[in-house]
Amino acid sequence: MENKRYGMDDLLAIMARLRAPDGCPWDREQTHASIRRNMIEEAYEACEGIDLDDKALLCEELGDVLLQVVFHARIEEEAGGFDFTDVTDGVCRKLIERHPHIFGGQELKTGSSAEVLENWEVIKQRTKHNETGADALDAVARSLPALWRADKLLSRAERAGFAYPGETGEAAGFDETGDALFETVVRARRAGVDPEMALTAANDRFAARFRRAEERCGGFAGKSGEEKAAAWAAAGRTEEQG
Repeated sequence: MENKRYGMDDLLAIMARLRAPDGCPWDREQTHASIRRNMIEEAYEACEGIDLDDKALLCEELGDVLLQVVFHARIEEEAGGFDFTDVTDGVCRKLIERHPHIFGGQELKTGSSAEVLENWEVIKQRTKHNETGADALDAVARSLPALWRADKLLSRAERAGFAYPGETGEAAGFDETGDALFETVVRARRAGVDPEMALTAANDRFAARFRRAEERCGGFAGKSGEEKAAAWAAAGRTEEQG
């Protein structure tokens, strides 16, 4: 191996060589689907480096994540689709567009990070043509872990003006919440139910019911609690009849 520091162009060239007709048989056989799990695994291993505050591990695993990006881009380039430059162009444009206070001359009203995040979300929903709250919920990736997806679905529902009906009172603490989730998994195992699949199904039902309720209510923004509750109840009855 040459005594040099390799850069981005080197990585792209190495991947092109591996995928060439006379390249590595294994690399040439791979598809988006066949290395899908690799992307997830490498991302989790990078998170492990963060959790352990292990800089050497994080550096290595970030390289593996980058490899997956380059691999998928090369596969798609060979298929006549996008290439790595399209990937970088897209993310650069996204960063510029979603930071108008840096690149667009827009001034922040409060100068807070909360305002930046709020503006980011508004711009994101507009550029993705999410016209309703239900559209925003549908945009949450179904490939996310079910618990993570549930949290994002509820967050977007609240942003659309809808709070999930349920018990009120003092919020559970960190440990109490963890114990409750753990006990739920215990009950699922005893019942022979896959908790991940069960929550995925619940997420799908919630998103579908939210859409029906939002349509019935004509949008949740500006509606009273009674109107929202009535629309939610009616959407539930439609689900039962279906």
